[in-house]
Amino acid sequence: MQNVKKGFTLIELLVVIAIIALLSSIVIGSLSSARVRARDSARISQVRQIQYALELYYSTNGVYPTCLYPATGCVTVLNGSTFMRAVPKDPLTNLNYSYAANGSGAVCNSYHIGTSFEIKTNNKTLQTGNDAPPAAICTGSPADFSGLSYAAGGQLCNTTAGTAQPTNAANGETCFDLKPN
Repeated sequence: MQNVKKGFTLIELLVVIAIIALLSSIVIGSLSSARVRARDSARISQVRQIQYALELYYSTNGVYPTCLYPATGCVTVLNGSTFMRAVPKDPLTNLNYSYAANGSGAVCNSYHIGTSFEIKTNNKTLQTGNDAPPAAICTGSPADFSGLSYAAGGQLCNTTAGTAQPTNAANGETCFDLKPN
């Protein structure tokens, strides 16, 4: 009689575990990059929603609000208005989007809104930003920004200037910013 043992050797089990670990690390890595891309897409969508609300505000009031969010010194605020009940914030950091009401005195006839991307190699979208020298701001509005901002590890569009896209520079632009047409 032959004595046949059925089962797996320790080597075979270790090989299977190693393969599963490798596959799971690949899946987790791709999920992480998918989350980053999703947050950047959410930023674009939210900034565009704010832009639409600002245009509705302007068509009704003849001026843009001085601030998006309530703050000291703001004369008019978009947040909580009939045009936008709750102005969204950055999906990762929960920081306010950068905004400046441009104009003279209390006449806000333009604005500048922006957000920083996590993926600075998103050159096509970043190149559509309105990078420009800061303009005159309305009374009570936050300071304007150039749109060439680079924030290492941050999501503020109003930090120090960076290098315009397209670039592979370490301080390449991360700010996607819009002004009215």
